[in-house]
Amino acid sequence: MSAVPADTSRGKEPFMTQAAGVQHSSAGSLFAVTQSAADSIAIVDLSTRSTGSIVRATIPVGTAPWGIAVDGPARRAYVATAPGVAIVDLLERRTVALVPYRDAPASHGFGEYRPGGTGIVVSDDGERVFVAVHRDGRFSTVEVLDTSTQSMIASVDVGERPFDVKLSADGSEVYTIDHDSFTMHAVSVDGFAVRSYEIAPFGTAGGHMSHFKPHYAAVAADGVVYLPYQGRAVVVLDPATGAYETRPLTGDTHQHGTDLSDDGRLLVVGVGEVGGATRGPSLTVYDVETGGEQLIELDRGHENVLFWREPGSSRPLAILTGGSTSRGPWDGLTLVDLDTHEITHLPVPEKPQAIVRIAD
Repeated sequence: MSAVPADTSRGKEPFMTQAAGVQHSSAGSLFAVTQSAADSIAIVDLSTRSTGSIVRATIPVGTAPWGIAVDGPARRAYVATAPGVAIVDLLERRTVALVPYRDAPASHGFGEYRPGGTGIVVSDDGERVFVAVHRDGRFSTVEVLDTSTQSMIASVDVGERPFDVKLSADGSEVYTIDHDSFTMHAVSVDGFAVRSYEIAPFGTAGGHMSHFKPHYAAVAADGVVYLPYQGRAVVVLDPATGAYETRPLTGDTHQHGTDLSDDGRLLVVGVGEVGGATRGPSLTVYDVETGGEQLIELDRGHENVLFWREPGSSRPLAILTGGSTSRGPWDGLTLVDLDTHEITHLPVPEKPQAIVRIAD
């Protein structure tokens, strides 16, 4: 199976990316991160990290931002906040609209259980944004934003607490990774037809108390979806049929964010000793072709990971965000050199959670 990240570019500039695991390039060192403990996103420049300061700007977007997606040609970012989707002009660095959800929460809180938006993606043509909306005590929805009218045009029922939303390799569907229902829903971009698959390689015993559930996923160019489970296994899923195989992992750590490198490695954030896992925080580097695995130990928890080749040197790096939903969230990013395993911590305020690359 191919491990090259899906190219969903629609003519996007190569330095723009919608979400972790979708598209990569060696160009650009500017990123946007959601500040999950505040009401803003931060624009960070990793080319200035030797100065000790990487935050270039802060843009208010709405309470408790979770996911973020970018449409390169439009120079816009879409941010899933608690009350609605913020539309950010990346050239002017300001929020131009905050579009409320059809099923908007009555109050706005923080943390992984707060109602409101979580995962988010932009369609290939830039005309629609799909955002998962967690509803307290009920199954979640995917709401659809029409970018031309800046209004919600549809709402589709999915599973419980979708941490992550991904675009399929061919751009025809979006996938919700439903944390609390052991499911993935596939929603067609045109017509919003829905399929649901249970993905429970370790069973569903424990229900909401189980940690052997899907959290985040990576989509490869051949359409395959990779979902890690608790440092024990990675599910390799065919989203057309729902069939999957389960491959062993050895990390034995609670796992969250994941991404694919441009040279065939799956990167997985290990949070630590949560839910029966016995080992501490780590970054798993897994070759999906050979099954070879490396475990890079870390000294703190993280939430998401994004692969990046540094301009000039082409060093392969993993960027990890400190806004962990499960273990000791902290104010910063971690860079991990995938060749030397050198680790660098960089300060970013307010628990940065999701990260995307944007244009310089």
